[in-house]
Amino acid sequence: MNLKNISEIAFGTNILSIEIPEHLKRKFETGLDFFDGALGGEGLTPSCVTLFTGTPGAGKTTMMLTLADRITKNGGVCLFNTAEESLYQTAMTAKRLRIKNGFVCGNTDDVNEMIKGAREIMNDAANAGKQFVMVVDSLQCLDDGKYSSGVKTSGTAIRCLEIITDFCKETGACAVVINQVNKQGKMAGSNKLKHMVDAHMHLSVEQKEKDLLGCRVLETQKNRFGGCGHIFFLHMGKRGFKTVAKVSAA
Repeated sequence: MNLKNISEIAFGTNILSIEIPEHLKRKFETGLDFFDGALGGEGLTPSCVTLFTGTPGAGKTTMMLTLADRITKNGGVCLFNTAEESLYQTAMTAKRLRIKNGFVCGNTDDVNEMIKGAREIMNDAANAGKQFVMVVDSLQCLDDGKYSSGVKTSGTAIRCLEIITDFCKETGACAVVINQVNKQGKMAGSNKLKHMVDAHMHLSVEQKEKDLLGCRVLETQKNRFGGCGHIFFLHMGKRGFKTVAKVSAA
């Protein structure tokens, strides 16, 4: 079902008369408590696209590898595509984290090739009925092939994110897209990126509170499909993250 262009719903239809497809009502809990909690406690909504930003060294890739592993454990299918590092580097990190369930992986910077591979995985009979989640590391490393020279402009990230978003709205897949930050710790790229996605999560390092100094801070700054849940303070060790404290975002 194409969730972006539903031609059978006439223009001018009363919003209360629209029947929502059952699979869109079923939230998918990833099994990573602090990630689900930061999204309001119920996890991912089918078709959602989430930007995931973080300050350098905060542990973005570590958290996303852990997330991918938990998604597999919880009955979903997760594709982790890295254009930042080689699959050897990614596998070494996964072994250090003692990941037990695994996930499917890709290593392309071509967004069209990534989507093609994602469709093939989704269409595999063994994955029928399972929630598909794609983790992208990272948006700034992707290219849509518009320029034969391979040059990337400010519009490259926007076009790549549009392709990912269209795929999710068409298929009901979810995507968590790592987005780089600038020297000031703010999200890199056009502000249009924030408006294109359904949710925006940010991971930072606490530098003010004495008792929580050095803890990682996970918070959801935007969520179209629910509340922003809680702000989680996490300890990051060799094996990943542990919750130290959480506070209400209300």
